[in-house]
Amino acid sequence: MTPIAAAITCLPIVTLCYAALCAASPFGNCRKCRGLGFQTKTDRKGRLKRGKDCRRCKTTGKRIRIGRWLFNRTQRIYRDGTR
Repeated sequence: MTPIAAAITCLPIVTLCYAALCAASPFGNCRKCRGLGFQTKTDRKGRLKRGKDCRRCKTTGKRIRIGRWLFNRTQRIYRDGTR
């Protein structure tokens, strides 16, 4: 089996697993603050302390996954089109 054929056969499995992940857990950790909701910085002694609030996730520490965002968008378009 060639590598391309193997990739094509694995693609539906990966897609279904990602769809299940988006359905089970629609929110992931923010990439900028790593789920903390704020930036960390160190003081003069090297100890970690709380920094500024994260502007990307608005201090929630969570972000919506791309697959869930696409699902929500298609559902909204469908719902608005069938009214």
